[in-house]
Amino acid sequence: MTKGPHTREHGPGRDAELTGLAWTRLPERPLVLVPLGSTEQHGPHLPLDTDTTIATAVAHGAARRLRRGPRPPDEVLVAPPIGYTASGEHQSFPGTMSIGNEALRFLLVELVRSVSLWSGRIVFVNAHGGNLRSLSGAVRQLIEEGRNVAWVPCATESVDAHAGHTETSLLLHLAPESVDMTLAERGNTAPIEELMPSIIAGGVEAVSPSGVLGDPTRATAEEGARVYEALVTDVAGRIAAGRVNGDGRLLPSLARTVPSPALPRPAGTAGAAGAGS
Repeated sequence: MTKGPHTREHGPGRDAELTGLAWTRLPERPLVLVPLGSTEQHGPHLPLDTDTTIATAVAHGAARRLRRGPRPPDEVLVAPPIGYTASGEHQSFPGTMSIGNEALRFLLVELVRSVSLWSGRIVFVNAHGGNLRSLSGAVRQLIEEGRNVAWVPCATESVDAHAGHTETSLLLHLAPESVDMTLAERGNTAPIEELMPSIIAGGVEAVSPSGVLGDPTRATAEEGARVYEALVTDVAGRIAAGRVNGDGRLLPSLARTVPSPALPRPAGTAGAAGAGS
């Protein structure tokens, strides 16, 4: 039997990216995960796309985890990452590319309005703390419009503020070729809560000339693998549970099917809302 021009074929494979598919191969109303990162300085030893790399890897890991459950494997797709976001606090460092809070909020709103015409649920997987204001505002507006959208942080209890132990370990696991540990140096290790007034007034450079907030010097790929597993478990659990707060943030699963590994908190670090900032 010859297929007509609008006949949908069998869905994508186990780890298909949305943009690798023809429109005829998209499943009906898929769950779409959208990685949200940044393009900004991450000290002298990490690349500018650190947050985007983390968000993309966690989104793909969560998609694979979700496909092991009751959802058919072809109903979870990972969209291209958004790498131009809100990074004004890093603007004094060359290489930082920021579109600001209002432009980011507008981008997210218009993107979801488009994607929701053919998708089921849309979930932003965020790995940059500077996106939170725009992200939560956009998702609140979209929920009020009746869109099926939420967001989830890439967060662990052991995360440090910026380009420190946790992010460096993650990159050593996910993209070791992009890390130059010979340039890793200890930055400002004060708790982020203490640093925020100065960062708001003068950017990250006001508290750390190197751009590092934390201590990356003892980071390891093994620690990165443990952190990555915990991030994937947490994000997949939140998406599967589907519980949201008033900002559309997915809440932790009440019962996890796969326990998270213990993540020791590095000395001199502080927790944050996302794995990157």
